[in-house]
Amino acid sequence: MTSTPPPSQPQQPQPPQPSPSGSPESPGARADRRLVELLQELRVLQTGVQIVFAFLLGVAFTPRFATLTDGQQDVYVTTLLLAVISSAVFATPVALHRGLFRHPGKARIVKVSAHIAQLGLMLLACALTGAVLLVLDVVLGTAAALAITSVVALIFAGLWFVLPWAVRRPLHDD
Repeated sequence: MTSTPPPSQPQQPQPPQPSPSGSPESPGARADRRLVELLQELRVLQTGVQIVFAFLLGVAFTPRFATLTDGQQDVYVTTLLLAVISSAVFATPVALHRGLFRHPGKARIVKVSAHIAQLGLMLLACALTGAVLLVLDVVLGTAAALAITSVVALIFAGLWFVLPWAVRRPLHDD
């Protein structure tokens, strides 16, 4: 005996919610707006990645590069790879948007893209921190470079990750 599955519940249309300007906004319009905002933010970040990557490419072709220690060259290679990977990660939401153009699940695309952008921020923070470590190690020595770079890493963590988390937490009225 075969049974038929129960009819699926039709999805109830969600009522429009206010946009940042206060006017009602449909879920589709909200997803479109959020995606446009995210892609604009990624354009800004991609410029930063390109600058770091260009700096790192230039370093390898200077006469002083041959004098770097093995440890400094390891930091260089790691930082270069972090910059390349962060560039790829920041471009992924654009590729996702292009690949799924006119796909009905735009809200999901926005959510996935936001997570990808967070990963890109983490990789970019590591690449920038690595670049600082490399330059300061050459200029000031390892001990000073490690101390200053630790502060730089904490600043990135605080501003890019802890601060948004703290602002996102619900506020409780006492």
